[in-house]
Amino acid sequence: MKVGDKLSFAREIPIRYEVDVFIAGGGPAGAAAAVAAARQGSKVFLAENHSCFGGMGTAGLVPMFCQFTDGVNFLAGGVGREIFDRLHLIHGDVGAGFTTNNTELLKRVYDDLITEAGVLFNFHTRVIDVQLDGKRISYAICNSKNGIFAVKAQTFVDCTGDGDLAAMSGADYEKGDEDGTLMPGTLCSVWSNIDWKNRSLDHHAMLEQAFADGVFSIPDRHIPGMANLGHGVAGANIGHVYDLDGTDDESVTRGLLRGRKIIPEFERYYKEYLKGYENMTLVATASLLGVRETRRILGDYVMTLDDFKKRACFDDEIGRYSYPVDIHPNKNDPESYRKFSEEFATLCYKDGESYGISYRALVPKDLDNVFVAGRCISADRYIQSSVRVMPACFITGQAAGTAASMLAASSGTQTAHDIDIKSLQQKLKAIGAFLPNFS
Repeated sequence: MKVGDKLSFAREIPIRYEVDVFIAGGGPAGAAAAVAAARQGSKVFLAENHSCFGGMGTAGLVPMFCQFTDGVNFLAGGVGREIFDRLHLIHGDVGAGFTTNNTELLKRVYDDLITEAGVLFNFHTRVIDVQLDGKRISYAICNSKNGIFAVKAQTFVDCTGDGDLAAMSGADYEKGDEDGTLMPGTLCSVWSNIDWKNRSLDHHAMLEQAFADGVFSIPDRHIPGMANLGHGVAGANIGHVYDLDGTDDESVTRGLLRGRKIIPEFERYYKEYLKGYENMTLVATASLLGVRETRRILGDYVMTLDDFKKRACFDDEIGRYSYPVDIHPNKNDPESYRKFSEEFATLCYKDGESYGISYRALVPKDLDNVFVAGRCISADRYIQSSVRVMPACFITGQAAGTAASMLAASSGTQTAHDIDIKSLQQKLKAIGAFLPNFS
């Protein structure tokens, strides 16, 4: 046999767990889903591929949560509020806007929440396949240090960010724009010795000079920047990795290499062209590449830009959110950056405004006992770029976990498509979800 040929591989594997709810991925959506389902009385198993919970906010070193509020109302109520409050108790004053993120504290908050809820879980455990019975998943097939094993469950929640479990199960999905082009990723980083009092606040003019001087191998006009983590330490969201497909292992490998390669270029730029960064020192780059979009699983309803523009309300809404449309340009030319800046400045809300998130966007149209939460929910590219951030992931995650628990309790008499929405909304409101249109 040679490369390109197919090898048939079969073996018997153990069923290690039998649970009510199986959750793939322990990022913000998966953590919220696990806690919500367990607190509804379900036996839950969570498979997390990395070494900690939190995904982008921990292993990915993303320094900002984005907003928990719409400027008036706390939108990420429930599990999100509990995470926010626990960080406040440990870390001191935490603003509810673009909240800075201490990744090590956040890891421990997730650890405590999930263990206290009685969730079964393993790190370094990846879903590699599923066993289907018609439109239902009956087993998730996982791989870990102990080898390949199966988990039997009544319901399944895909919180992988990439829609891996749903795609393995045959769910339809979309990726990127009309040409299939995806937003660039970012390898986030942590730096020390920043002089915050004397730092340059506007760097765009200096950036063009640095381009002319050949500092950057690829001109990147979109630099979200650095967040002040205290004591001269910064969390940096800098440096786009273009032509990235987070569902392709070779592309992710190239992306990680590229992300580390361009760090010295940004170090030179900050040190030589801006004030306050002259003595900056690299502490770490993330172990997880920051991916902004991959698959969007097609559900019973596809949320759209029109829903964003009209501040949509849904009879089946499970929460509301308000972050602007934030599609990072996949090209580095001035026109692409101008278009991004215009969209970000105009496709946004005033204080107190928000859009509803439909329950149907969490339900893959092709599957009967599966939910999706996080950045892979059923949405067009515009509204996905808003709902993909961490506080919104708490909202969709806790709704998916609660619905999965309800479906598991039905013992096969229901599907995810015909959950009692009023009962779900009642349960969500009882745990603190922001549902102003449900009484």
